[in-house]
Amino acid sequence: MPETPSPARAALPLREDLRGLEPYGAPQLAVPVTLNVNENPYPPSEAVVADIAAAVAEAARGLNRYPDREFRDLRADLAAYLLRESGVALEVDQVWAANGSNEVMLHLLQAFGGPGRTALSFAPTYSMYPEYARDTATRWVVGRREADFTLDPAHAASAVAEHAPSVVLLASPNNPTGTALPTATVRAVLEAADAVPGGCVVVVDEAYGEFRRAGTPSALELLADHPNLAVTRTMSKAFGMAGARIGYLAAAPALVDALRIVRLPYHLSAVTQAVARAALRHADALMAQVAGLRAERDATVAWLREQGWRVADSDANFVLFGVFEDRHAVWQGLLDRGVLIREVGPEGWLRVSVGTPDEMARFRETLLAVTQGRTA
Repeated sequence: MPETPSPARAALPLREDLRGLEPYGAPQLAVPVTLNVNENPYPPSEAVVADIAAAVAEAARGLNRYPDREFRDLRADLAAYLLRESGVALEVDQVWAANGSNEVMLHLLQAFGGPGRTALSFAPTYSMYPEYARDTATRWVVGRREADFTLDPAHAASAVAEHAPSVVLLASPNNPTGTALPTATVRAVLEAADAVPGGCVVVVDEAYGEFRRAGTPSALELLADHPNLAVTRTMSKAFGMAGARIGYLAAAPALVDALRIVRLPYHLSAVTQAVARAALRHADALMAQVAGLRAERDATVAWLREQGWRVADSDANFVLFGVFEDRHAVWQGLLDRGVLIREVGPEGWLRVSVGTPDEMARFRETLLAVTQGRTA
């Protein structure tokens, strides 16, 4: 239930569409096993910490000056990383960055959304998408995913034709389901977007892209042929840099240039740029755990299915499973025993982030205790 606003708050000229709403955010609780926000469970090594600390110290010597507004060195480093990771070559002017992929998404909606315009996505999907639309006064509409959480290309194209959005948001892998999109589906949406009067930007959110299974393509491969496509990434997940708040995208230079109009002045601090560039120098080391997390994810999917639960196929670092008559009771039972997962997604489903082997063993033991009345 929304809280009752205090008299002082009620007297403020708050926008009517914001009244009674609560800030976004998953629970941040001090528990032994935290598996609710899709973080990389492995902290950076001491060598990475030392390099980041030295880079920040150097940046601190110039903090009396504004940071590099265009951060072209960081953009070049990100382009070099994407070439190694995906085999797609990009110019500096095709890369953009901001304080987390959340701010990247907000830039996109600020530039291409707004009053009288529509943003379209397909539910269930990331719960922040409608908030980006709300915050930019963009109309929000959703199509539906199939029962297995895949997206039917014909349905997606039909929804684009029906609603004529200026922005389409596609998460691949999708959050909270972990479902990746085939290239054919993205192409179908792009073809439909090309027919929208006034133009339509298609955003493929690949926040969990590095966790995709072998043979799962990246939408980066489509950039050369589609100037209205933007592919977003983050350093929060595979890089284990959630606390650094660094997100970025790849797109045509004209699309990136449009984002420069709406960004706040000097939006990436000198410290953020220094941290990001130092982390990218250690990309291989920081992502050394990705293969292990993929294996742990696949083992978790297999185990949950062996227990008889429904499990969504996942190309991310989390697993959606169910279906429970009272998912909140299961969530609370896990929390009471020191394991925090996420109560999110369709009714009856829960999502667990992939942690260390010890954390996942604790999750399995505790889930059985909660659902079978055992003592954990």
